[in-house]
Amino acid sequence: MSRRASGLKAWLVQRISAVYLGLFGLYLALYFAFAPPQDHSQLAAWASSPWVAVGLLVFIPLLLAHAWVGIRDVLIDYIKPIGLRVGLLSLFALVFLASGLWALQALILVQIG
Repeated sequence: MSRRASGLKAWLVQRISAVYLGLFGLYLALYFAFAPPQDHSQLAAWASSPWVAVGLLVFIPLLLAHAWVGIRDVLIDYIKPIGLRVGLLSLFALVFLASGLWALQALILVQIG
């Protein structure tokens, strides 16, 4: 397997993304617990505010990077046959790519109403 995404670099991606995901997730939980939008227009207005829009645009790739590093490490550690490992890594890469594109599309649709 490639050494580019292992060791310290993977550890840093996992830790930095975890901090951001935790803080932004806490913000989302508090916002939706104490001031939930009453309808779609309020949700769209909230999501369109610059800080929230940027926060969500950062959240999605960090969530995918965090998940990728985690699943990659699990597959490398526990799946020994190289063909099966590469196949599963490819499958997860496609799932994460599709999920990221779907989330981006959802954000764009919320922005345009």
